[in-house]
Amino acid sequence: MRWKRARRSDNVVDARGRGGIGGGKLSLAGVAIVVVIGLLSGEDPLQILGQLASQSSAPTTQQSDTPRRGDDPQVDFVQAILGDTEDTWRALFEQGGERYRDPTLVLFRGGVNSACGFANAAVGPFYCPGDQRVYLDLQFFDEMSARFQASGDFAQAYVIAHEVGHHVQTLLGVSQQMQAARQRGEQMEGDNGLLVRQELQADCLAGVWAHHAQQRHDWLEEGDLEEALNAANAIGDDNLQRQTQGRVVPDAFTHGTSAQRVRWFRTGFDSGEPGRCDTFQASRL
Repeated sequence: MRWKRARRSDNVVDARGRGGIGGGKLSLAGVAIVVVIGLLSGEDPLQILGQLASQSSAPTTQQSDTPRRGDDPQVDFVQAILGDTEDTWRALFEQGGERYRDPTLVLFRGGVNSACGFANAAVGPFYCPGDQRVYLDLQFFDEMSARFQASGDFAQAYVIAHEVGHHVQTLLGVSQQMQAARQRGEQMEGDNGLLVRQELQADCLAGVWAHHAQQRHDWLEEGDLEEALNAANAIGDDNLQRQTQGRVVPDAFTHGTSAQRVRWFRTGFDSGEPGRCDTFQASRL
């Protein structure tokens, strides 16, 4: 994959040396001061505390956290892939008369605090709609190769593009609809549940990005597409369940089978059309 042809994103934050970011808390003295300020200013102290808690739980971005191009080949790769997803989705949103808001991608090591709570590296890459950030421990790519036999730069690009797909869903209102459905008690887990449909749509949106990126750069080399398809196949629910528990439990599916993940990524890649990614209305996943 000739990924060096892509523009680098400025929206990558390297927090690997900070042992998890965010999560600051006020002391009892700090709480008392806020209460006094609130009473003197006529503002609700609880509202002020709530705002401070929200700010402290979200990761902060400092200028020094932005990696410089070329310092680390892996980081350079992430910046290139994220930058190209930005270019793709900006153009596609503009075609629909909308403006695309870039997500931030946070690199961490071991564990990280986000607006969605604390997560350790074992959960893998994830997207948090609460702060519209993608979180990635680069060691996951080593695990992909060693545990899942899913190696290659385009396989790694697929992982990043999938998480960006969740950001696209947030901008389109899908994430909010999912939350409302959960509150109504609709079926979330299972082979026909909403979580599977959400994840398969993100796979399809990753394919849409790959389609347009290839048209723009002609950067795929022999075997690259197979790398992404192999990665999608390796992390299907059925394949992971066989590895970890020796049997397949469809009622516990959250991401879709290997075949489904491959099929929906391929749908996006072959068409390049986000409209083809409506997994929520599809009768066959």
